[in-house]
Amino acid sequence: MNVVLRDVQDGDLPVFFTHMSDPESNRMAAFTSEDPSDRAAFDAHWSRIRASDAVIRTVVADHAVVGHTAVYGPPREREVTYVLDRAYWGRGIATLALRALLDEVPTRPLHARAAADNAGSIRVLEKCGFVVTGRDRGFANARGEETDEVLMTLHG
Repeated sequence: MNVVLRDVQDGDLPVFFTHMSDPESNRMAAFTSEDPSDRAAFDAHWSRIRASDAVIRTVVADHAVVGHTAVYGPPREREVTYVLDRAYWGRGIATLALRALLDEVPTRPLHARAAADNAGSIRVLEKCGFVVTGRDRGFANARGEETDEVLMTLHG
């Protein structure tokens, strides 16, 4: 499968909204927006992050927009994130996309968080060199409850 990253285009946002509105994907991610169906809040969020210093890329696999990945946050606290259409899970796309983003953004350390029971996301991060550096617990909007999370870091 051919996976490439490109700059986010306005036409990608409706696709991202669909991905980020999927209840099963949200449950797995756990730490989501308060109301994933709120398009106005989604648009305001994307307007803010596109105007920030975040590095945001659209993930394209075999010519289809399948998700996005980003590095964001203040220096020394920069985090990675990625969201893929559930139909593309389990194909190695998230790993390929995150590796490509890490090649593009040489800043280290980088941090990541994942729900402790999200084995797929933790595995993607581990394949890209992230190691578990801590644990936390926070309220997960998508689950409506306190949820354990794993804190991970990529060094040098």
